[in-house]
Amino acid sequence: MILALETATLATSVALLRGEALVAEWTHVDARPHSERLLPAIDALLARAGVALGAVEAFAVSAGPGSFTGLRIGIATVKGLAFGGDRPVAAVPTLAALALGAADGRSPVAALLDARRGEVYAALYAPDGAPLAPEAVLTPEALAERLPPGTRLVAGEGSGEAAAAVAARLGEKAHVLPAPHGVARAYAVGVLGARALARGEGVPAARLVPRYVRRAEAEVRRTGARFEDPAA
Repeated sequence: MILALETATLATSVALLRGEALVAEWTHVDARPHSERLLPAIDALLARAGVALGAVEAFAVSAGPGSFTGLRIGIATVKGLAFGGDRPVAAVPTLAALALGAADGRSPVAALLDARRGEVYAALYAPDGAPLAPEAVLTPEALAERLPPGTRLVAGEGSGEAAAAVAARLGEKAHVLPAPHGVARAYAVGVLGARALARGEGVPAARLVPRYVRRAEAEVRRTGARFEDPAA
């Protein structure tokens, strides 16, 4: 059993999977802090599925980019749940999980999340889900220049206007998917986590760190660098 968590956006989502098969999922979007919703949601999900926490063999967590606070809460929760159990954790890129639900097996997919300041977090994936371009912070105009014809755009939280601007520049070369595709779901995190774990890419919970892509302002002032090193 894999327990997957998604807290990178306003959506709090938890899912339980057996391999890549969904056992149970709970997803809710509202403005309340993840700190109030996440643990009760996990308890309720496990109870509904009739599964004890001790039966969970591994975890998957959305690692970013996204809300700095949301990412920290999700990762801290996984660290607490996995503590002392020697159970592996898969750190799943948030944009890859968003793209998974938009894939049609024929077209590349660009996943977007609001990065504020008129920019978006964006990443491009092949029809089979393989990454074609690393996560980046871009203006809609810069993103449009990088996308191949026929790209499917999945607009995550707060990025709807940016996706529309990209589509307007590309015309018929791009297609913006309906809003439900942009809701971050723990099930997608769990599927990608299961694949990562099968490849032996699980890590001890203590080694988990959020993938912010853009540094917090305090970190920018301290280091002088606005973006994280993708190779780090």
